[in-house]
Amino acid sequence: MSFRDLQSRLADTGYVASDGLAMALHLAISLGRPLLLEGEAGVGKTAVAQALAELQAARLIRLQCYEGLDAAASIYEWNYQRQLLAIRASDQAGAAVEEQIFSEKYLLKRPLLEAITQNEPPVLLIDEIDRADEAFEAFLLEILADFQVSIPELGTIAAIARPVVVLTSNGTRELSDALRRRCLFSYVEYPSLEQELTILRRRLPGIAEHLAGQVVGAVQLLRREDLEKKPGVAETLDWAAALMGLDVADLGDDPATVQATLVCVLKTQADQAAVPPEVAARLIGSAA
Repeated sequence: MSFRDLQSRLADTGYVASDGLAMALHLAISLGRPLLLEGEAGVGKTAVAQALAELQAARLIRLQCYEGLDAAASIYEWNYQRQLLAIRASDQAGAAVEEQIFSEKYLLKRPLLEAITQNEPPVLLIDEIDRADEAFEAFLLEILADFQVSIPELGTIAAIARPVVVLTSNGTRELSDALRRRCLFSYVEYPSLEQELTILRRRLPGIAEHLAGQVVGAVQLLRREDLEKKPGVAETLDWAAALMGLDVADLGDDPATVQATLVCVLKTQADQAAVPPEVAARLIGSAA
């Protein structure tokens, strides 16, 4: 499958990928390399993995990163409660269970171990890797190098089927050179007006062309304003769906209702204050 075919099939799932992103994803699949996606929050990085999983009819396994993330939360831990119950039961029966309690029956698989023990290749999404600390990042490199983990009580567990790995970063901290060398890379921009219109039409096929153009045009202009949180594609879709649900056919027909629906797009008090009715009217007028 060429990268153009991949791009077309992604579009069928509702994800409109740029040429550069489609090529990066195609090469990541072909070469078996992790793909690091970087960009502003809301540009659709996570949705890439979701669309790929849908396209390949594969399981999507997600590891949400955060500060303090460790092996117990990302790879495995033992089900201590079940182990304790087994020990108590063995004491009553007079049996020894030391070896039995450290078996897969009592193992709680976390996302990284879950991903390498699937019979069919899953899509492993390591979301917001920049939120994890550098120690976890170094630890992750070992997993991505060999796709295997070592569990002292069980030995080494190697991947049954290598997952397609997608990492995302919002750029809150600089990632290590070692991680960047291990991955292919693509920077995901906010979609152009034409791309966002295509996304909107695919996700909300019942939307009127006039309203779609107004919504996307207004959101594109909002992103140029000095906002704390610029609206992403998800906000565009939410706003359009809300307007359709309220039977708004034109953004200029009912300014008060349209202003009220901006809660779908403006997600902080400061941003809502920065777009009062007069500013909203200006943006909508320019987008019309």
